[in-house]
Amino acid sequence: MLQIQDTLVSFDVVEKEFICDLEACRGACCIEGDAGAPIDEEERRKLKEVLPVVWNDLTPAAHRVIEEQGVAYIDEEGDLVTSIVNGKDCVFTCYEPGGMCHCAIEKAYREGKTDFYKPISCHLYPIRLTAYDTFTAVNYSRWKICKAAEVLGRKEGVKVYQFLREPLIRRFGQEWYDELCLTVAEYERQKKGK
Repeated sequence: MLQIQDTLVSFDVVEKEFICDLEACRGACCIEGDAGAPIDEEERRKLKEVLPVVWNDLTPAAHRVIEEQGVAYIDEEGDLVTSIVNGKDCVFTCYEPGGMCHCAIEKAYREGKTDFYKPISCHLYPIRLTAYDTFTAVNYSRWKICKAAEVLGRKEGVKVYQFLREPLIRRFGQEWYDELCLTVAEYERQKKGK
């Protein structure tokens, strides 16, 4: 692991390649899994705030879930997560003709309808954060639905941390990201020297 300020970054984040390939996966990360996306209380507030803006993009099933339990719930592990439909689909998923999935919140952001991009856990995916008392672990979560993203990343030579530059800066700041890049360069230099 690499220590960057008060984080520990796994080697997979800086060594593995990754570029989302939506044409291949069709947005499966929005509709697969056994729980919603991890969020915090501030993000729950933002989700409630943006709900009227995205409501018409959501499915009728998502409307029913949100009306019954709200935009989020506590999952089996005790984490606050976005509400889900059918035991797996995020309620904020919207669909294009042909079945491509998108985040309705991100769509509204790109259309200038909200200043909230989407929950940081979604923006950072496939990176997952785990907070401990004295540091935050920054890990690459490999999942079979992202195999095409690994293939595309290898083809283009783009590492996970490079692909996720924008959300990493959003979460940790420009100074942190610059330090990560310098540390990675030194790590690569030392690897070549061995």
